[in-house]
Amino acid sequence: MPRGCGCSHPPGSRKSRRHSQLYYGLTLAQRLAVLALLCVLAYAPALRLPLIEDDYPNLTQSQTYGAPSAIATLAAHPVYRVRATSEWTMYWMWKAVGLRPWAYHALSLALHVLNTWLLLAIGLAWPRMRAGAFWAAAFFAVAEGHQEAVMWFSAINELWLFLLGGMALWCWLKDRSWGVVPFALALISKESAVILLPLFWLAAPRRDWRRWAPYLAVAAAVTGSIFLAPQTFRFADGSFSWHAPIWITWPRGIARVLWPWGWLAAAVVWWRGRKEYAAAGMALAWIAIALLPYAFLTYSTEIPSRQTYLASAGLAWLVGAAAAAGVALRRVVAAALAAVLALNVGYLWTKKRAQFLERAAPTEELIAFARRTPGPIWVRNFLRVPWIAEEAVHLGAGHPASDVVWTEAEARARGATEFRITPPSSRRRSSLPSR
Repeated sequence: MPRGCGCSHPPGSRKSRRHSQLYYGLTLAQRLAVLALLCVLAYAPALRLPLIEDDYPNLTQSQTYGAPSAIATLAAHPVYRVRATSEWTMYWMWKAVGLRPWAYHALSLALHVLNTWLLLAIGLAWPRMRAGAFWAAAFFAVAEGHQEAVMWFSAINELWLFLLGGMALWCWLKDRSWGVVPFALALISKESAVILLPLFWLAAPRRDWRRWAPYLAVAAAVTGSIFLAPQTFRFADGSFSWHAPIWITWPRGIARVLWPWGWLAAAVVWWRGRKEYAAAGMALAWIAIALLPYAFLTYSTEIPSRQTYLASAGLAWLVGAAAAAGVALRRVVAAALAAVLALNVGYLWTKKRAQFLERAAPTEELIAFARRTPGPIWVRNFLRVPWIAEEAVHLGAGHPASDVVWTEAEARARGATEFRITPPSSRRRSSLPSR
């Protein structure tokens, strides 16, 4: 791989020299190393987090659906069959490492590193994004807006969707026929993966129907199975609806992804980079397309951060376009990107780490209590679904799930020991636990 920037300008031209200067002469291997280091620098706090809330029941569930012998059971389930990669991952992780939270978070971080490298590879293969590909990947590595996808293990389906969908997109850009394989795996990573098809068209429109045929066939089979089974919690409980306030949720989600770095990057492109207008427009279109499936949420008009992971690639493309637009102002660009790095990393290490520790605190307190308490436990003030507490006690403390008691009458009949969750206000005044 040459040491140049990989841009489309002729070698030795003034533009090519400027883009090479923007990369400071880094080889491909050096760029990959820098990107991995940025990922670790930003998300190292996740390695010391405990498991959080849904992690416990999801690990238990994976023992039913993720086992090799359970492939027929998994395929028959209307929800988990389109999240199969997560079920398989959790099954084998539990078999390999048991209850070692750092190992689960290390896997999520490793997938984030791979996704960051993949973003660079896609950028280098996508002519419109090539000039700012490295800086787009560098921003993606440290961006805090999608932090839940990296810091909460149960959101690993977002990482698998990006990795497998990104591999398929890279194959699409390179005109490799085997891209349908990772695309098919992306479709069984999360139900929203069908949105990758318009992203393929955005990156490289192809009018030959024969190139689209295998992708459309796989997408129709997998996505069609979702709508043929409407009696699932996705539809039956009203979480998603065609009647959702899309006119609120979608624009709000786009604005949230763009805040603040996307708005600043767009201003830089508008001011300095007329030649980057097309790249910036495609980046904005990417964000809008990637968020579209979540515009049909009914329980909130604010899209959760984990579900912005794919969309944040569009934000990264926009930042990369701004860096390319400001290539003549190398020192200004370097200072601006250093500030972006410091602010994102600082936010992840302080506020976000504290928030995740607080989310984990109820289950951590319950597990610690259950480990020193024999017999049934009467759980009070647990503001999560009961299944979380039951499986936290089961997996974390070795109690049978039935040892968790919820009513006073049953507690009296079984002689259960009472446990009350520490109120969040009291927990904030005390030092948060660190593991």
